Amino acid sequence: MKMFRILLCAAVALAGSASLAYANQRPVLRSEVHTLSEIVTVGDFYSNAGSIASKPLFRSPDLGTHGTVPAQSVADRARAAGLTEAATDGLRFVTVHRRAEVFDRARLSALVADTLVGQDASLTPQDLKITLFDVTGTILANPAAEKLVEVKNILWSRSDGRFNVRFSFAGEFGRQNVSLSGHAQEMLEVTTLLQPLRSGQVLRLEDMTTTRLPRTKVPANAVTDPKQIAGLAARTGLRANMPLVRNDFAKPVLISRGEKVSITYMVGGMKLTTRGRAMDDGALGDPIDIKNLDSGRIVPAMVRSRGQVLAQPASAQLARVEGQIQ
Repeated sequence: MKMFRILLCAAVALAGSASLAYANQRPVLRSEVHTLSEIVTVGDFYSNAGSIASKPLFRSPDLGTHGTVPAQSVADRARAAGLTEAATDGLRFVTVHRRAEVFDRARLSALVADTLVGQDASLTPQDLKITLFDVTGTILANPAAEKLVEVKNILWSRSDGRFNVRFSFAGEFGRQNVSLSGHAQEMLEVTTLLQPLRSGQVLRLEDMTTTRLPRTKVPANAVTDPKQIAGLAARTGLRANMPLVRNDFAKPVLISRGEKVSITYMVGGMKLTTRGRAMDDGALGDPIDIKNLDSGRIVPAMVRSRGQVLAQPASAQLARVEGQIQ
């Protein structure tokens, strides 16, 4: 009895496995079909179509469109083609999609940019702002073609930016020639101010942003990296949204002409100080002339910080000889 039960269980398991294998192998109708071809085949509609998968059943919809087919019609034609087990599998309709490469205005602009930068290795597509003239609708290209797009002719004037590029697109019934004309503007990313800057005001990173401007509106030596000028002071008042130039900035003035300062002399390992008056404006590290208020002499010195200068070695030696250091 025990042996009988074991044999019965084994038989049930074997039958279940065979049934599952059959279910996995029999043709199953798909609810949606995506194709690149002009013809929809048995294998497009049914999985496990075997040796007759390539047999045609219907014509595909037009490029970039879709249509529906009654599932019963699909099953009937498939059986007639030799797929004897073809069924509707509970479906009423099957949707067939004919794929296409869609070139809308944005993609056409990118195509022109890629084509034009091929004429100048120094450019990238991001350097060009493309404006297309008289483009309406989209172009549908056949993705099954060996060459989707070919460039036939390029005319581009770098001086005024005008272009005319002729392309050949793979269409549904052969190739289609399309001429695209417009304006290609070379753009540069430059540093601009978020708000106006007063003369002498020190520039901070948060005062700046980067903006893309036409190359024709960008001055020579325009700043492209805000870090290049952060911490510098404006030589003159500057407006917001205008491209910044390196010559617009200098190191911040720490000492102004006529300002009283402390002069430090380093003599023989000793640090000595006296009073002076600045004869020039000076930023950190700048050499300026200082009038020693005790001796009346003009002393060359270097700006160390606000109100502090370091006398040059020759001046310190002279001061020691003349006994001017107090």
